[in-house]
Amino acid sequence: MAGEQGGEQAQAPVAATGADRRSYDPFKSVPLLRGPGAAQSESLTTVLVALAANFLIAAAKSAAAAVTGSASLVAEAAHSWADAGNEIFLLIADRRSRRPPDRAHPLGHGREAYVWSLFAAIGVFVAGSAVSVTHGVQELIHPEPASHFLIGYLVLAVSFVLEGTSFAQSVRQARPEAESMQRDLIEHVLATSDPTLRAVFGEDSAALIGLVIAAAGLGAHELTGSPVPDAVGSILVGALLAVVAFVLINLNRRFLVGQEADPRVRAAALRALLDLPEVARVTYLRLEVVGPRMVFVVGDVDLTGDDTESHLAVRLRALEAKISASPAVAGAVLSLSAPDEPALEA
Repeated sequence: MAGEQGGEQAQAPVAATGADRRSYDPFKSVPLLRGPGAAQSESLTTVLVALAANFLIAAAKSAAAAVTGSASLVAEAAHSWADAGNEIFLLIADRRSRRPPDRAHPLGHGREAYVWSLFAAIGVFVAGSAVSVTHGVQELIHPEPASHFLIGYLVLAVSFVLEGTSFAQSVRQARPEAESMQRDLIEHVLATSDPTLRAVFGEDSAALIGLVIAAAGLGAHELTGSPVPDAVGSILVGALLAVVAFVLINLNRRFLVGQEADPRVRAAALRALLDLPEVARVTYLRLEVVGPRMVFVVGDVDLTGDDTESHLAVRLRALEAKISASPAVAGAVLSLSAPDEPALEA
């Protein structure tokens, strides 16, 4: 009879989690774990701004490259077309990672964001870096003179403004998050669990630097009459893109294979758990990132009071349901602490 009652009691908190998700968040004080909804909308805006900017820039650079014959502009055009294509991957990443959990994917589909962002990073390397380096080497072997330099300068200037607009949007999104984690901007972009923000920030940073390199190569070509500086500029742009691509590929790989949450997030989550009236102490806690701003919680806890085993099981399931009520928690699995296990300090 006690087992049957315990089973009925254990189901009640779980059934209530749908309402709880709208009204209760035990981790609301944990930085970057306040629910992915608003942040995902901001990420979508960042990607859309980048897509629009890169499409316009790619078209303008391609026209300018055809008119001037500049190797650096060809490299920049390839770079921008690659970026525009990559934004499509990032839009797919944003859309598919939002899908709700189902029976086959009880923790949701958040990790799909890293899969599609990985494809985008590979695109930066293949369609951007490889094309730029290859064209620069060909230009060194078979040099061709450039002309209509003014058109090239104007297109590069307009591109800088458009890329700067996209970059400013990614900075606008990243800065408040970085401040909440007491990180500098670059540190946060490298550490964030949001791959779309990192991809746009990285691509736009490389684009702005690449535009300066292209302008220098084009200017040196005009001043010296030699296409060599222009070709070298193309190779340098390709090398820059290769570095950015490898960084993005490696970071997406780390999140795909299983990345633990930032220690500061874990410490704040531990404090939030210890603030719950049901929890006397916590002896083990792991927060694994399972998507942008989403974690899976595993822990060992000692509950308050001195209940029987059947009542403890019911209370433990209820506590799991309460933790899972947070919009940023994909699920929680808790076990009872052994008496001799040391407590974690918040």
